[in-house]
Amino acid sequence: MTTKTKLRKQLRRPKRLPKGPNGGVQLLLIQSVDHLGNQGEVVEVRAGYANNYLLPQGLATIATDHHRRMVDKHKAKLEAIEKARLAGIRKLAEQIGKQSVTIEANANDEGHLYGSVGAAEIVAGLKSQDITITNDQVKLEGPLKELGLYTVNVQLHPSVSTELKVWVVPAVGDDDK
Repeated sequence: MTTKTKLRKQLRRPKRLPKGPNGGVQLLLIQSVDHLGNQGEVVEVRAGYANNYLLPQGLATIATDHHRRMVDKHKAKLEAIEKARLAGIRKLAEQIGKQSVTIEANANDEGHLYGSVGAAEIVAGLKSQDITITNDQVKLEGPLKELGLYTVNVQLHPSVSTELKVWVVPAVGDDDK
């Protein structure tokens, strides 16, 4: 057998991943993965999940002692960054809790809106006050369809939420009729 054919066979042969005690593949998570584990944990998954998702996406690596040391080394840095980020989110939550948003909407004489007020309008109202959040962070039980004062929950992080006062008032110029 020539050197070329040996090289071709080596290239075709897939890398063997270390087997775990339950027959799966043992991997070290580089990043936290929902419903699987947190960063730095050794998890056991099926070979297809490892080869097709975790390894190509850079979410996990083969569980060797060297990789464990590397992850432990960077874990402290990442925890400090996350702590600073969480402090910023808490500060934003405190700032949002002190605010109230006034939204003008067209309504009939009984106070029923012709349309409705949703998360997009609330986010736009906060943006005009130089506070930026996303639509999915505003947790509404349903669209606001009447004039009045509402308390809306804003979820900025899984562990940080706050309440925002939203005033829905009739649009200026409604008395034209």
